[in-house]
Amino acid sequence: MLVQFPSFLAVSVLAGFATHVLGLNILQGSKFAGKRSVEERDGVVHTIFEHNATGATIDYVKNSGICETTPGVNQYSGYFSVGKNMSMWFWFFEARHDAESAPLALWLNGGPGCSSMIGLFQARLNQCISRENGPCQFYNNATTPSLNPYSWNEYANLLYVDEPIGTGFSYGNDTVVGTVSAAPFVWKLLQAFFAHFRQYESRDFGLFTESYGGHYGPEFASYFEQQNGAIHNKSLHAEEINLVALGINNGWYDAIIQEREFISFSANNSYYPLINSSIADAYLANYTSTCLPALLTCNSTTEETPQCYNAHETCNAVDNAFSVYYPDIDYYDIRQPSSAPFPPETYLNYLTDPAVMKAIGAKSNYSECSDAVDLPFAQFGDGSRSFLPTLSSVVQSNITVLIWAGDADAVCDWFGGFASVNAVEYSGSAEFSSKAVANYTLGGVTKGTYKSVGNLSWLRVFESGHMIPSFQPELALQVFKQTLQKKPISGT
Repeated sequence: MLVQFPSFLAVSVLAGFATHVLGLNILQGSKFAGKRSVEERDGVVHTIFEHNATGATIDYVKNSGICETTPGVNQYSGYFSVGKNMSMWFWFFEARHDAESAPLALWLNGGPGCSSMIGLFQARLNQCISRENGPCQFYNNATTPSLNPYSWNEYANLLYVDEPIGTGFSYGNDTVVGTVSAAPFVWKLLQAFFAHFRQYESRDFGLFTESYGGHYGPEFASYFEQQNGAIHNKSLHAEEINLVALGINNGWYDAIIQEREFISFSANNSYYPLINSSIADAYLANYTSTCLPALLTCNSTTEETPQCYNAHETCNAVDNAFSVYYPDIDYYDIRQPSSAPFPPETYLNYLTDPAVMKAIGAKSNYSECSDAVDLPFAQFGDGSRSFLPTLSSVVQSNITVLIWAGDADAVCDWFGGFASVNAVEYSGSAEFSSKAVANYTLGGVTKGTYKSVGNLSWLRVFESGHMIPSFQPELALQVFKQTLQKKPISGT
């Protein structure tokens, strides 16, 4: 229960209520107008900000003591409302160094419908360590996390968001049916974020994502740029997002390319063949005769058309028919059997602990990946829709773009990623597609192969599965820094 008082630092005197209002502040100014109040709920202090321009409300806890424990580094966790009964979960960590000037990065997991807490907490380095790119890790089977020395907030202020509604800790009405309809909600969240955390409004901003982020990344970046254009021509009064970088690892960009290249990866990856050449030939023939023609009829990212759903079903039937020939493997890392504990469940147990949920301000039960969120995307045939033209438009806008992939991943394999990035259309296309890859090094040790032309870079990461930062954390941090610095990636 929220009771508003006319003076700052007022205290509720209503006995028997679990919620105490500690203060109210009316903020003036066109972009930042709103009301900020502070209240206590069951011993935890929450800040509430109501943003006039977007109608969004932010409800968060500051410095919960969970995950980021570096002295002097602030963190904030809670909810942005992005519509009526639509509460989107966020967790924000200041940079460990020079937070007052460091860039800002947004991390989104894919799915669709998979929580960005996966990126924050979950992945496997070995049997004992669980981490991806967030500030903390679970070490030696511990039940509580400790600091991750390769967290991306070593360099940047880092924002994790669970989207669409129904993903992770987010809750309420989910109206998103595909990638294009998801973008405005994330933009609205960022508008409320900048209105409240005003010190970040002019920072260099990077969007980083993986897997279904091959759809999210291009579309969200493109939408942000469209909104920036409307702000520039004064048809929209809002906060510009200073987007300078887009990074996508092991992404799903274009089904026509990647359905085909999965067959090539299966037969010719650098670890071991998943299928023999005769099965690969039969698989390719079936793809060419049934899946490809269906995909060619799906040529819009927005139209409600049965062709895209039909392509989704047709290609799934082809893939399922040939799946019986594949070995018992973990598709996120083909070096592991499917019975391997990947990812470990430690973080799931941690985030469902009532004490942890209370401390961070979580109001709903955690869902790692939501079938309810994924279903509308499947029915819309969203995965069959190509976002390669959208990615091309982002590269053409001179944003620094990194497309990278771990080479042991079979979910969004590097063959498909490499073919997709070579198909990007921009001023450097001819040079990029013909350029040979070179060794990418970390401290003089070869860790992958790469190439860069202009503002577009490609990197294949050796000995890495689907979630690169978990397998090659030091390399991932180096690449993250270089991309946010608006540089072509380069070895050290």
